Amino acid sequence: MANASAAPVIEKPWEHGKLQVSANHRYLQHADGTPFFWLGETGWLLPENLNRSEAAFYLSKCAENGYNVVQIQTVNGVPAINIYGAMSHPNGFDFSAIDQPGQYGYWQHMDYLVSVAERYGIYIGMVCIWGNLVKAGLMDEQQAVAYGTFLANRYKNCPNIVWIIGGDIRGDVKTEVWETLAKTIRAIDPDHLMTFHPRGRTSSSAWFNEAEWLDFNMFQSGHRRYGQRNGDGDYTIAEDTEEDNWRYVETALAMKTIKPILDGEPSYERIPQGLHDVNETQWSAADVRRYAWWSVLAGSCGHTYGNNALMQFWKPGTPGAYGCKTPWYEAIEDPGFRQMRYVKELLLKLPYFDRVPDQSVFVGTYGERYERPIASRGKDYIVAYTYTGAPLTLDLTKISGKKKHAWWYSPSTGALTDLGEFDNVKSQTFQTGRSYGAGHDNVLVVIDASKDYLNNK
Repeated sequence: MANASAAPVIEKPWEHGKLQVSANHRYLQHADGTPFFWLGETGWLLPENLNRSEAAFYLSKCAENGYNVVQIQTVNGVPAINIYGAMSHPNGFDFSAIDQPGQYGYWQHMDYLVSVAERYGIYIGMVCIWGNLVKAGLMDEQQAVAYGTFLANRYKNCPNIVWIIGGDIRGDVKTEVWETLAKTIRAIDPDHLMTFHPRGRTSSSAWFNEAEWLDFNMFQSGHRRYGQRNGDGDYTIAEDTEEDNWRYVETALAMKTIKPILDGEPSYERIPQGLHDVNETQWSAADVRRYAWWSVLAGSCGHTYGNNALMQFWKPGTPGAYGCKTPWYEAIEDPGFRQMRYVKELLLKLPYFDRVPDQSVFVGTYGERYERPIASRGKDYIVAYTYTGAPLTLDLTKISGKKKHAWWYSPSTGALTDLGEFDNVKSQTFQTGRSYGAGHDNVLVVIDASKDYLNNK
């Protein structure tokens, strides 16, 4: 008799082969050609702040909600100290005696996290060392060789590792250390993908796009609202474009050498706008949905979600940052955390590698900022997003088919509303049926009527 309580079978994505860049250099895929849509969660302080049972619960909830990558700060100090009081660097950058008999050390706990993530089909995006530590001189080039050698040898045989160089830092700060770390790891472990996590409002493409070790680009659109410059003098973007994360994608994909790109740190759910003033308005689920759809339909190979409580795993009675007052185990039920899966689920139903950003599918004039809709299309489908619920007018001749079938797709529930079939015309207006305003977002899906991608005709 079958065990009725047996755990569900969880797909292990690496069973399709190792991750690699797609032939068109825009997306990620497995070796057998299966597309990989990066849906990340910023569990930055997971290695330091959660014990074994807490970590297993957190990773199970990530898997349940469709996340296939968790980005972590491997160390947030030199040394870092985890919840068990174990140190990451008890002997500095000499790791020859790091595993002591009878001790559950820092790196044994890291091994456990990687193995549990593997059980749940999740990649660990391993930010090797946070940027401010290197900026402060706590790891030089020689130490980067020792550390990179240790990390690569320890995790090169794990199927679920993605290397992330940097960590909230510009690539032109201590560049020689980052290059050394990346090249050291790559020489030992050529089989795992590698990227660079930059400072807010910057992209790795500005410094490392031509680097052989950089497989795909990552940008951090950051946590500021339009016009919230706060005296920051190192902007690489035009003022008053702070929320336009789609611009980073456009810039990178216009370069001579095209590499996949994604937003590795957009505004977090429940974090104050601008980050540092706890009295500011907090970013909401609607905001994090907008960042996801804007970035992905601009051409990203995936997206990373963040949450104020989850990124630091705050618990009552412990120090917190950015005005966090929600325990992480409650924040894991926040709407934005649960809604990110719908981006991935829709796009994986459609011919994946055909997708290109194309604003020319829109007819007429649209506004800027929140008023700007965004669209991608394949040869036989269009996906268009409106943040305000405004009507969308499309040129249906941009894709194949004498007839087109259309649906509204809810970015907050994944529900489809069938709109029926339409003639192949150059101007067709679609009403969302929702009131107008920021956060009244909706996704329009139009497909050649001879296709059955959504299995919902």
